[in-house]
Amino acid sequence: MGKCAHCGNNYDQSFEVSMGGRTLVFDSFECAIATLAPVCPHCSCRIIGHGVQHGDIIYCCAHCAKKEGATGLVDRD
Repeated sequence: MGKCAHCGNNYDQSFEVSMGGRTLVFDSFECAIATLAPVCPHCSCRIIGHGVQHGDIIYCCAHCAKKEGATGLVDRD
């Protein structure tokens, strides 16, 4: 049983996620996403797919990147 790093729930089917040199325990994918997924700087949605990257900034899609002034990015067909 592990205590969720996001909500604090103790759950007998918790799991660990290792990312960026740290390991955290979660009770659900929802809590893992809320803690670890980056947020699009344009629309504020959690980026749980590939997204698009311009420099060090990750956007959820090319549309949002363009709205923030990034150029040359396209979504995959």
